[in-house]
Amino acid sequence: MFTQNRGRLALIGAVAVGAVVALAGCASGDPLGSGSDSSAGADTIVVGSQDYYSNEIIAEIYAQALEANDFTVDRSFRIGQREVYLPELEAGGVDVFPEYTGSLLQALKPDAAGGTSDEVYTELTAALPEGLRVLDKADASDQNSWTVTQAFADKYNLTDIASLTNVTEPITVGGNSELETRPYGPATLKEKYGIETAGFSPVEDSGGPLTVKALVDGSIQLANIYTASPNIKSDKLVALEDPDGLFFADNVVPVVSEKVDTTAADVLNKVSVALTADDLVSLNSESVNDQKSADVIAAAWLKQANLF
Repeated sequence: MFTQNRGRLALIGAVAVGAVVALAGCASGDPLGSGSDSSAGADTIVVGSQDYYSNEIIAEIYAQALEANDFTVDRSFRIGQREVYLPELEAGGVDVFPEYTGSLLQALKPDAAGGTSDEVYTELTAALPEGLRVLDKADASDQNSWTVTQAFADKYNLTDIASLTNVTEPITVGGNSELETRPYGPATLKEKYGIETAGFSPVEDSGGPLTVKALVDGSIQLANIYTASPNIKSDKLVALEDPDGLFFADNVVPVVSEKVDTTAADVLNKVSVALTADDLVSLNSESVNDQKSADVIAAAWLKQANLF
């Protein structure tokens, strides 16, 4: 199972790299190129991030923490979604990447059992490809959720995912295009709960402002939005409860290559110890609502956490 999945991800990554590079305009040059042997020295630690503002903030925190401890860091941010950056991690082009325990486990092992936060973490450590390991997980999590507007929830008495069967109008689902094939995607909603959806509308901002706008405007009725998003409260959205554990616990965790030695690992583990769930919501709010850059947000948090 594991070998097949790695091959599938690599194939998707090879096809998608060109498109992702075009999307990564705020990074300088080719975001994957900075992770290559030709541009990163043997002593340089390459820190990567998803094409998602919250993940970039965490990656910037990792990068600045390492730099403050005399490590040379090369940033390779906004690489794309997991189907693109996971092969790059496996190939050794990136050395440190902020990940989410449950989502990564489901990507590597679709039939994973799941369970508590600690059980997911333990299962993830066994599922990682050779040459990669996870360091300590943070209390902070950015949980996947199926989210609706408060008005939609009130209209159909929606409380949890299963209650979507109450809806009598067409449900258009919105999210990153990869969502269609994720283990918790629309197909699973139908298979597990009998929830019929009327279509899928790709919104490629990982549950960000474009997804929220589509939900609030009514062009989609159901969206995959992360629970640490400040928009859930500010835009009167409801993350439906998930008593069946469709979404695994998603604690923030650094995934690292063999280049990350004990000293560097200790630096990153201190970040994980300090990063709380409330911190992550606040950091995301500074990005979304205050329009601060990731580097400014990261520097302020590291100073406040006494990690500089």
